[in-house]
Amino acid sequence: MFKTRNFTLPLGKKTYIMGVLNYTPDSFSDGGKFNSPGEALTHALRMQELGADIIDLGANSTRPGATFLTASEELERIAPALEILSNKLNIPLSVDTFYPAVAKAALEAGASIINDVSGEFNTDMAALAKEYGAGYVVMHNPCGSDTVMEYPDGVVSHIRSCFLDALKLAAECGLPKEQLCFDVGLGFSKSYKDNIEIMRNLEWLKFKGVPMLVAASRKRFIGIASGEENSALRDPGTVAAHTAAIAAGADIIRVHDVAGAVQGAKVADALFRKTGE
Repeated sequence: MFKTRNFTLPLGKKTYIMGVLNYTPDSFSDGGKFNSPGEALTHALRMQELGADIIDLGANSTRPGATFLTASEELERIAPALEILSNKLNIPLSVDTFYPAVAKAALEAGASIINDVSGEFNTDMAALAKEYGAGYVVMHNPCGSDTVMEYPDGVVSHIRSCFLDALKLAAECGLPKEQLCFDVGLGFSKSYKDNIEIMRNLEWLKFKGVPMLVAASRKRFIGIASGEENSALRDPGTVAAHTAAIAAGADIIRVHDVAGAVQGAKVADALFRKTGE
């Protein structure tokens, strides 16, 4: 199971939908659409109504070419959204950040999950997750979205090694495995071929008792595979990728189009988890 403060998500019974809430003016797909507290709340409640199991709030764009905010700038931007969302949702609120100070403020405001996109296990983040009983998502992201890293032993082996190290560090920090989640980091520090290789080998990156998060939504490799240049029109390709991920054991999919993802996941769950039988 995945323990996130007051929420417990059993593994293996269904695929959980993490709805993306980009509280930014410049995210690659929908930057600026929900960049005010009122718009953010409306969109979050709509995603919850459509069947999202988690809302993932981010105020610092990680798209290729983005200029990162400092911790204080990110905190200043995200605070109004945290204040308005924290008491309105009936599902876990996740904060997408790589700054412990922002994660702490979000947890104090009522968030349940730290979605750490820094690319490495952060002992300060782990300490916060332990203190608040929050979920901690560790993403594989060695050098960001602008750089393609070379993997002499293959990208899948590198990811698996990083996750094994994260498990060891979590144990040393006293963070229960039930509060960990691993994100394979599609689109970050990876070539098109790397992303395809990961998708074909997800089953090998699944660790017993640790949820796997796959975030393929509208990403560049889907555009290349499908021939669709407009990221906003890549939802059908996203469902295809996430269906493959669910077949390989993914527990959480991070999406922009919640309605399509919910429908696709229900069918995939019926096929691969044999729900409803």
